[in-house]
This record gives sequence, structure tokens and C-alpha cells, in this order.
Amino acid sequence: MSRKRKSSLITVSMSAMLMLALAACSDDTATEETEASGDSNTETSTEESSAEYPITIEHALGKTVIEEKPERVATIAWSNHDVALALDVVPVGFSAANYGVQDDSGMLPWTAEKLEELGGETPTIFQDTDGLDFEAVADTNPDVILAAYSGITQEEYDTLSEIAPVVAYQEGPWVASWREQVTYNSMAMGLAEEGEQLIAETEQLIEGKVKEHPEMEGKTAAFLSLNAADLSSFFIYSPVDPRGEFLTELGMEYPESITSEMTDPNSFYIEVSAENADMLNDADILVSYGDENTLEALQNDPIFGKVPAIERGSVVIIGDNTPLAASGTPSTLSIEYSIDEYLTLMSEAVSKLE
Repeated sequence: MSRKRKSSLITVSMSAMLMLALAACSDDTATEETEASGDSNTETSTEESSAEYPITIEHALGKTVIEEKPERVATIAWSNHDVALALDVVPVGFSAANYGVQDDSGMLPWTAEKLEELGGETPTIFQDTDGLDFEAVADTNPDVILAAYSGITQEEYDTLSEIAPVVAYQEGPWVASWREQVTYNSMAMGLAEEGEQLIAETEQLIEGKVKEHPEMEGKTAAFLSLNAADLSSFFIYSPVDPRGEFLTELGMEYPESITSEMTDPNSFYIEVSAENADMLNDADILVSYGDENTLEALQNDPIFGKVPAIERGSVVIIGDNTPLAASGTPSTLSIEYSIDEYLTLMSEAVSKLE
């Protein structure tokens, strides 16, 4: 690749993610005015867990020791609450979804459905927009705080740890796969065996659905973020980002022309100058957030219009700020809810290769 191209590839900082509002996840929380009950709001059908205490979990921000089985589980950031709910545990509080929500509930549809199924008291919903509301989290009186998928800083982790033991991410901010989320969040709840079973069941679901679409196997793909109103640059999520990783889980591969430029293993995406859009040429399928005008804008662009996948229309445009867009960063609940719709769109894009 030319020196010019290399100089135009920029590893994006975490703040860019927040400005784009595409990560659909934030580690900051405020609360709705909800009175915290002194009784446990956590419900579980797995009281016979074989976990032995104390449990020690090492992560990127330190070492967390959980002395006894948590009865009150709080979660912050994105999708950690879905792990608890999938294991039939109703958190006492969790962060509002800040992307893809179609009403004022602060919950994505799969979260709301599971919460209704489990019943119990309504959790406190923390708001992420203006920063972590430590007081609101403390008011829920949690025994543990789940944050395996988050972007909390060391300072925020230390402050939260004064409230309750906190389980943070393993490697870096916002790169925990749905499996890692299940593994470490379930471990923190004393439900490690149940978490393993949940992973196995989700893998079985994905495998079965993928078998219904053999046309996708071996295809190359990449997940983008671009703005049709300003195509001077765009973003490519890396295979370590949950969005990119899920594409590989569906039987596709990232082209080497893209992965060779992703040199930071802890960075979840790169920014690319439009003049280097030809690095997308080896992708059979492209996935991006957008609207009904996005593909046409790309095809009419003198640079992007020359990218083969764009030229033939092998592009999956996911409606921005919709539940399907939010499911791009998957949890076990969102996978089950959205995989059929997602695979249908992918299959339609593959069909244009013929």
C-alpha cells in the first residue's frame, strides 16, 4: 500500500465512537426517579448453581473478588443486562439502551420481551447520556456490577468498586464478544455453568440458521460506518469488534486488503480516507448503517461507485438507529431476535454476485 494510503488510515479514539453514536453503547449512567426497594429485585431459576466462593475474576482494570453469591445484580453500559436476563436474572438496575430504541422505555425489544416474560419488579433504568450517575447505581444497592462489555475508565471502575464488586472487560473497551460477555458476566453471578450452556445453545442456534444459507459460506465481507452526506472518509469495524466478529461467525471472512491495515489488536475500527476506498474492492458484501438513500449516494459517488460490491448493489444497508442496527453489536437475546432478518438481508446481497 502506498505511503499516502498509510498516512490516511487513522486509528479512531473512543470519543469518536460516542460522537458517531454507532457503538450503541456507553459506560455513563444517570437514573430515572425510581425508589430503590430494600428487597432483592433479582430473580433466578438457578439457585442450585455449583459455584464455589470466593470467586476471583481478573480483567483489564484489576482483580475482582466476589465473596458470596450475588442476590442483587446491576449492570452498566451495553447488553450486559441481556446476559443476566438470558440467565433468568432480573437486574435491580441497568443502563438504558441509547441506540435503536423506538419508544421511551430505554429498552430494546428483546430486552423488554424477556423482562416481561420473567416478571418481577421493574428495574431502575440508568441513563448514559450525561455521564455515570454513581449515586443512582448505588441507590439500587447492588451486590455486583456487570460491565464485561463497556468502556469504563480506571477511575470509573475504582469509583464503582466502592459501591460493589465490578467485572470489567478482559482486553480493551468495547471489544468483548457476546461469548466473553456471557462468560464473565455469568461467572460474576455465580452462574458459570449456566453461562456455558447459554453459549452452547446460542452457538447451536447460529449454526442452524447459517446452514439455511449455504450461499454465504466463504464470502468476504466488512462492516462499515459511513455518512452519505459526507463521503470524504468512512470507518471500518475490525474483526475484533462484535459487529465484525459476527460476520465471521456467519461463515464470511474479512478480506486481507482490510485486515492488513488493522495493526492495533485492541482497536475496534479504523478511519479511511475516501481516496482509499479501493481497499474495499475484495469484499463480496458490505454492511453499513444508513437509510433508503445511502446505496444510491454511494453508487453515484465517483470513488465509491467504482467499488465492485457497491456497483452491483451487494450492500446491506441497516436502518440507522433501528433495533436491527442495535443488534449489530450482538447479545444472546438480540441474536435470537434478529438473526432471521439479518441473514435474509445478507442473502439478498449475496444473490447479486451471480
